[in-house]
Amino acid sequence: MRPRRRLSREERQRQLLDLAWQMVREEGTDALTLGRLAELAGVTKPVVYDHFGTRAGLLAALFIEFDTRQTALMEAALQASDASLAGRAEVIAAAYVECVLLQGREIPGVIAALTGSPELEAIKCEYESLFMEKCRAALAPFAGERGITPAGLRGMLGAAEALSHAAATGEISAIEARDEIRASIIAMVERCARRG
Repeated sequence: MRPRRRLSREERQRQLLDLAWQMVREEGTDALTLGRLAELAGVTKPVVYDHFGTRAGLLAALFIEFDTRQTALMEAALQASDASLAGRAEVIAAAYVECVLLQGREIPGVIAALTGSPELEAIKCEYESLFMEKCRAALAPFAGERGITPAGLRGMLGAAEALSHAAATGEISAIEARDEIRASIIAMVERCARRG
């Protein structure tokens, strides 16, 4: 019998993240521990601790991976989209819903766990700010001289989170979520443009 090839650090990290997403999907965020992850991966605990340090580090890595995927999807779609308000709003809405659906029910649990500690909450806030800034830049040409308000961006993000979660749980369809997010983005930008 041939010995199994040893995974590189990057391959091991990918394996551990994939297993962590699977655990959250199948057992919930509360079941996600570094010890249990090591057991599922067939490695010792120090291997998992070396990659993430703590459970908080693992949760942060999951959230960052989710956010990075969401940002990449949105940036690629924005570059390919038509440069109208409706086109940009469609891209932002579709990218948000698509990314949440890709992660399914597990991302709300990860986000909820992030709010449980100050350092994790700081990471979540940092990535939310980056996302909102990308949205602000994409929508700025349509928002008038004063631009989009922080309150408008927070409202957009809250609507996107809630509607995408409802689509992930089957309460509404992905199309309904996308259409409602798009409509709220357009209404928010038009309100800012009227304001001056």
